[in-house]
Amino acid sequence: MRASRFVRLILTAHGSADPRSSTITHAVAEHVRALRPGLDVRVAFCEQNTPNLSDALRALDGPAVVTPLLLASAYHARTDIPAMIAEAGADVIQADTLGEDPRLLAVMRERLAQNQIHNFERGLGVLVVAVGSSHAAANVRTAALADTLARGTRWSGVQVAYAAGPRPSVRDGVDGLRQRGARRIIVAPWFIAPGRITDRVAAIADAEGMSMVAPLGAHPLVAATVLDRFDQAVAAKTAAA
Repeated sequence: MRASRFVRLILTAHGSADPRSSTITHAVAEHVRALRPGLDVRVAFCEQNTPNLSDALRALDGPAVVTPLLLASAYHARTDIPAMIAEAGADVIQADTLGEDPRLLAVMRERLAQNQIHNFERGLGVLVVAVGSSHAAANVRTAALADTLARGTRWSGVQVAYAAGPRPSVRDGVDGLRQRGARRIIVAPWFIAPGRITDRVAAIADAEGMSMVAPLGAHPLVAATVLDRFDQAVAAKTAAA
């Protein structure tokens, strides 16, 4: 079997003024390297951090797969990254976003378990908070997390809310869960890394007397999902050749 010519993975994150975000991105890259020794894993950002993806593409010395460290297929994945790739004219293909992968749901469940949240607590409401998008289809896919996460539990309910953009807002989500009988509400951020948005959500949670678990973070299952998207992109390119 001929070896794939795609031996470079450019892990591309949104970018943030908060240094915790960059730290998580580099930590995920380290996990990817550990899972796939020999793969040339590079890190780039769409904005605010360096190297910018445009610069990383211009510095390439061979084909690569731009693999977004993004949960939703929204603006950056659908518009920003493809534009940077086209402008650079590099020998590059783009992988899909991480999406609502079961491995990421497993990480969220682990974050809840780390905070002594079990599936059989009656009167519990879980508020999954995502960033929100102007792309309606991305929000629909994110909203589907509620039913998946609630499956097999005795909680009062799971509600997806958005920290910015579409409704329901975080406060709407809190009100909805209380109307469904939730006596205690836990906030579960559908974010890879902490940052200014998650800090704002944490402030709301604190004001409402709620606890908030950690974001997904640099978990090995996040890295495994990244590698899966890389492999899918390479396989699709190879099949089309």
